[in-house]
Amino acid sequence: MIRALPLILFLPLFAFSQPVIETRPRHFFAEMGGFYASSKQTPFWLRTNQYGIVPNQLPYATVRAGVRQDYRYSPLTDITSPLRRDRFGIGYGFEVVSNLDAQTKKTFLIPEAYVKIRAGAFELMAGRRREVVGLVDSTLSSGSYSWSGNALPLPRIQISLPHYTPIGFTKGLLSFRGNFAHGWFGSQRKVQHYFLHQKSFYGRLGKPRWPVKFYAGFNHQAQWGGVTDQLPESIVKNGHFPASLQDYLFVTVGNSLGRLSDVDTTHYSKFDRENRVGNHLGTIDIGIEFSSRRTSVLLYHQSIYEDGSLYYLTNLEDGLTGIRFRNLKPASFGLRITGAVVELLYTKSQGGGVFDDGNKFRGKDNYFNHTQYQDGWSYFGRGIGTPFITPVTDTRPNLSPYGFFSNNRVRVYHTGIQGNFARNCQFQFKFSYSENYGTYDFPFAETLRQFSSAMSLELPINQRGLLVTFSAAADQGDLFENSSGVYAGIRKTWDYYKYRVRK
Repeated sequence: MIRALPLILFLPLFAFSQPVIETRPRHFFAEMGGFYASSKQTPFWLRTNQYGIVPNQLPYATVRAGVRQDYRYSPLTDITSPLRRDRFGIGYGFEVVSNLDAQTKKTFLIPEAYVKIRAGAFELMAGRRREVVGLVDSTLSSGSYSWSGNALPLPRIQISLPHYTPIGFTKGLLSFRGNFAHGWFGSQRKVQHYFLHQKSFYGRLGKPRWPVKFYAGFNHQAQWGGVTDQLPESIVKNGHFPASLQDYLFVTVGNSLGRLSDVDTTHYSKFDRENRVGNHLGTIDIGIEFSSRRTSVLLYHQSIYEDGSLYYLTNLEDGLTGIRFRNLKPASFGLRITGAVVELLYTKSQGGGVFDDGNKFRGKDNYFNHTQYQDGWSYFGRGIGTPFITPVTDTRPNLSPYGFFSNNRVRVYHTGIQGNFARNCQFQFKFSYSENYGTYDFPFAETLRQFSSAMSLELPINQRGLLVTFSAAADQGDLFENSSGVYAGIRKTWDYYKYRVRK
């Protein structure tokens, strides 16, 4: 406030010449805290959708620090319009996390390290950055199906339209956002030096201030390339997965080699020749938003595609369906609900229990698992997509050890609520009930029921960015070990703004 005082005092003088008052925010933070739980396994909602920074085995303590700088923007040009940013700009972010476990071993993680450049409506980004992909609430959701923020971010180079950008001749009626990225999985357990291809494209019908707006789009992810010495020649040719420029084009368009003639048998394995190059998955999303000055309600649905079932309309039951509520009223000092989400995740169908390509029975999609990339849709042991499709390392040790993801047929009911009270105190609750069936090849002997819950608080100590954070979570059921745990930490933030007055 003190830094902004000269601008406030001289603002009447600037008004005669119609200046633009620009600011470039820079944000620092540092946090330290400790964990305690009734078992060695970290409760589900303490570790889930945390971008891989909280391990499965509960650590004793954690230290986190980071810096982030955004583009310069102009908040005072028109208080009724969105922030206006420079057409060209640069930003960056860096974060480091150190966890101390029971054996006093330290683990260092870098969940963010990126540079971004803005050119008009486009953005070029290189590095690791926290992101969620898909039409979904990113804060309270159970997790977007294909890219939820559950794993450590992959290093990528990405060009994107990060915000809905209107098409000029439609006068804002039609706008789009999307991305196109190349990433690196590096070396995992079974395959080394393989890549990520990712793209998304979403459209919005309706101007930003309209009371009703429609959304539709898709996202597409693929694992491709790499080498391995753990698979037979029928699965991988000479230990190398296809990785030429032509193969990259096949991956980008999702072309099936089974539809091509004269495929080079010295370059492609039998598995490749009968399928697509790489492991492909994603969702097709639709939504509708109702908004007013005080509230916003978004209904959304993500339909899953992975192995052809959606093309043949045999897995239409599967997907993530949700409704999100936001309270847009000005903040008050009393108890106030600012947002809520209710979701249903269903992945039990997978197109049915039969796969027969000749008769077009395209079932047994086996979500997140893959014959070639046997670590499945994961990164450093964590599922990249929805956390309710669970790896074998997360479940009870007496359950089926099949594949990397031993439980991908689920029905999940999820609720999230957030709000504030007193002066800038914030709270959040999450409740999830799931019914788990294993996989088609190795189903659980009986339906496993699981309930996981969490609550978190942020309590400011002063007006200078010092606050206490507290989280508690519990698991009760048949899928995970029964556990309850807490986290308590203290966090300090520093916000700096560089102002510039431009005519």
